[in-house]
Amino acid sequence: MLICSCSSCSFAERLVAFACVEGLFFSGRNVLINSLPKRALMPGLTFSNEPISRDKGLHRDFACLLYRLLIIYVILSSVANGSSNVHEAVEIEIEFVCDALCCALIGMNATLMSQYIKFVTDHLLVVSLGSQKKYNVENPFDWMEFISLQYV
Repeated sequence: MLICSCSSCSFAERLVAFACVEGLFFSGRNVLINSLPKRALMPGLTFSNEPISRDKGLHRDFACLLYRLLIIYVILSSVANGSSNVHEAVEIEIEFVCDALCCALIGMNATLMSQYIKFVTDHLLVVSLGSQKKYNVENPFDWMEFISLQYV
């Protein structure tokens, strides 16, 4: 994301970018990893991924908390670029997941993965950043519901 390398960007914009990295950029991979137990595959990988997911969730939540506290002291218009950063993060994650990961698994495809990433984004926007939903989509992966609410 360009925001992270931009020296003229505000701290608030960088917090939104960091929240996107921690909250969105690993969501597609987590779907794939957490789908493995449904097919009795690689339980150790799923088990070892749980603390990583929790850690990423804490990083995301901390960035969002700082952002909300900062908004109290900053005029909202100065961080209006935050929504374009979120959209950019969604596009990057969708492109990565569809290109780099094999989505053609049982019950998964690129469309469902894209929908899940947008679901995670809406959660990030509403719950964590105090904004409004952008995509209004539902979670296409029922086995991720508990994990999504807890870590994503």
